[in-house]
Amino acid sequence: PDAELKVFMTADILVRAFRRQQELLSSDKMVDLLEVMENIHMRDQIDTTRVESPLRKADDAIEINTTHITIDEQVDAVVQLAIGKMVQSNR
Repeated sequence: PDAELKVFMTADILVRAFRRQQELLSSDKMVDLLEVMENIHMRDQIDTTRVESPLRKADDAIEINTTHITIDEQVDAVVQLAIGKMVQSNR
C-alpha cells in the first residue's frame, strides 16, 4: 500500500484467454479457448468478490489496458512510469 508506483493491468477477457491458451499450447497442453475464457471469468469473479483482500484497483494506481499492446510494450510502459517516478522523487 505504500509503494510509490502502483500499476493495475487490465485486458479484454477474450485477449486474456487467447494469451493463456497460447501459453498452455506452448507447453503442449490442448485447451479450448472458450473453456479458458470461462476459467478466467470464474477466477475474476472469485478474486473480486472475496471477503479478504478482494482484487481491485487502488485509488492511486495507474491502470494500463494491455488489450492491444505486446508484452514488450507492457514492460516498457511500466519501466517508463517507474523512471518518471524516480525523476519526480529526485526533485
